[in-house]
Amino acid sequence: MHIINIAHAGVISDAPSVSHIGINVLFFLLSVAGIVAIISLVLAGVKYFLAIGDEKVMESAKRSATYASWGILLAMGSMILIRFMGQFFAQ
Repeated sequence: MHIINIAHAGVISDAPSVSHIGINVLFFLLSVAGIVAIISLVLAGVKYFLAIGDEKVMESAKRSATYASWGILLAMGSMILIRFMGQFFAQ
């Protein structure tokens, strides 16, 4: 009975391609990077709010918010670029 189940498992052409798996992995990693950047942006906002006029802390929070914003833009731009490249090479 076990051999029959293996025979009905499907053909190798049903398996996803290596490029499809790679794109899925890249999307996952970029999603994680985007989520981390959004969390960093929120934490920078909390840090700025709790600075209570301390200039050094406020500047640090502004710098953190700037880096987090760049991280969000980079992750989103990379996802768009990979999606377009995937569509271009899939044709």
